[in-house]
Amino acid sequence: MMTQDEMKRSAAREAVNYLSEGDIVGVGTGSTADYFIQELSSWGGASGAIASSEITASRLRDCGIPVLSLNDTDSFGVYVDGADEINRNLEMIKGGGGALTREKIVAAVAEKFICIADETKVVDVLGTFPLPLEVIPMAGAYVSREVQKIGGEPTLRQGFLTDNGNVIIDIHGLTIDKAVELELELNGIVGAVTNGIFARRSADLLVYGTKNGVCTEYADSK
Repeated sequence: MMTQDEMKRSAAREAVNYLSEGDIVGVGTGSTADYFIQELSSWGGASGAIASSEITASRLRDCGIPVLSLNDTDSFGVYVDGADEINRNLEMIKGGGGALTREKIVAAVAEKFICIADETKVVDVLGTFPLPLEVIPMAGAYVSREVQKIGGEPTLRQGFLTDNGNVIIDIHGLTIDKAVELELELNGIVGAVTNGIFARRSADLLVYGTKNGVCTEYADSK
């Protein structure tokens, strides 16, 4: 049986099969995305990549993959990223690595969003994993009070700043059964940049490793 890391790698390897020679590929942030970068480098068919974080950009360059600016790219085909949790509607919680805002921007531009994961990330209801919320620093206390009003338990992520110079508040204690509505509600709090619910722009395809092999689920099959 495969370990969790082996399941992540198998999903990353399978995701390359959905790419075409010469593609510009959006690349996420995190341990599963790191496996995808390795597989992308081995494949060698990408003409360039759009990075969702500074650390991802550095890893892509180290692998010899050109990193392009999103502002210089009108559109591109595929964005590949992991998830901290993903449900059967292919709605996700992301941002455990703190790159949620840039991830959400890159996902918005991509024609297709492929989520790669291991089977432990697939859940029936989102919310066991704390929900990240990127916040402008001066608004941290205010945003925390607003989060408490909707039943969340906010915790400032200590010693961490995003690539945008903001802080992360991790929200515990939520059961997210109406993901789109909560995503919009949290984004409406003044001082919040964005939150880690990816529901308005959910994944189009889930590729996930299991102990017995790789499985896929399409958004249109939900």
